[in-house]
Amino acid sequence: MAKENKAQPLQRQVKDHWYVNYNEMGFPSIQKGWVLPVDRWAEFDPFILMAEDWFKKGTFPDHPHRGFQTVTYVVDGRLEHIDNGGGRDILEPGDVQYMNAGWAARHAEDGVEDDIAHTLQLWLNLPKDKRNTETLYQNVYAEEAPVVPFEGGSVKVFSGNIAGTQGPLESIVPITLSEITLSEGAEYVLSLPENHNAFLYVLAGDIDAGKNEVNIKKHGVATLSFNDDGQEQNPSELNIKSNKRRTKVLVYSGAPIKEDIVPYGPFVMNTMEEIKQAFQDFCNGKFGPPAV
Repeated sequence: MAKENKAQPLQRQVKDHWYVNYNEMGFPSIQKGWVLPVDRWAEFDPFILMAEDWFKKGTFPDHPHRGFQTVTYVVDGRLEHIDNGGGRDILEPGDVQYMNAGWAARHAEDGVEDDIAHTLQLWLNLPKDKRNTETLYQNVYAEEAPVVPFEGGSVKVFSGNIAGTQGPLESIVPITLSEITLSEGAEYVLSLPENHNAFLYVLAGDIDAGKNEVNIKKHGVATLSFNDDGQEQNPSELNIKSNKRRTKVLVYSGAPIKEDIVPYGPFVMNTMEEIKQAFQDFCNGKFGPPAV
C-alpha cells in the first residue's frame, strides 16, 4: 500500500531586513526609533508600526486612541499605565501590555519617578467590523508567560500557541508573540501558522535567520516570507541560530486583514472622514474624562 505523501512545512526565509535608526528627542522624551515605519503598513499587515522609545515621566500623558490595538513590551525601566476606566499599574522589564483601543480609549503611559522607560510599542490593526469594540486592557507580567526550554535556550510564549503552549495574551485579532533566548551556537525552529505575516526584532546578540540564513545583529529587524493563501492550521518553520553568548529575539506574527487604512495621529480608521469624526468625538467629550 502506497504511503501518503505529506506536504513539507513552509520554510520561512528572510524577505527584507534593516537596522533601526534612532533620533534624539526633546526632553522628557529622550530617543525614538521606528522598528516598523508607518509608511510601509501595507506590507506589514496586520501590523501598522512599531516604535522603540526611551522616555521619562511627562512624555505620554493623557491621550486618546480609536480603531486599533497596541502591544507594549517593556525592555527596561518602569512604565506606569493609567486609563480613564480606573486602571492603573506599573509594568517592569519583560512585562507586556495589550490594549484594544476599540471605539474610544483614553490613557497615559509614563516613566515612573526618575526612571527612563524603554519600550517597544506595536500598533496592530483591527478589521473594520471590530473598530467599535469595547476598550480593554490586559497586562501580562513576565513571570505569567509560560517558558518552554530547549537545548541551549528557551522560548517564552506571550500570545498564540507556540511549542504546544498557549500564551496568556488574548487579542481581538489573534497574533503570536514569543521571546526566544539562545546561547552561542544554539539553534531553534519556531513553528508559526503558514498564513501569518511575521517579523522579528533582535533585542540582544547576533543570529542567522531563515532558510536563507541572513545574519541579523542587535537592533536588526527582519520581515519573513509566508503563504498568503495558506491555512491557519498549517505550520511553517523559522530557523534561528545564535552566534553570540547571549541572544534574545522577539517574533510577532498575525494573519493579514487586507483592508485599506488611514493612520492619522492617535487614530487608525478606514477613511479620512472617519478620522475627522474621531477627532470631533474626542473634542465633544465622547472619550470620557482624562486619565489621571
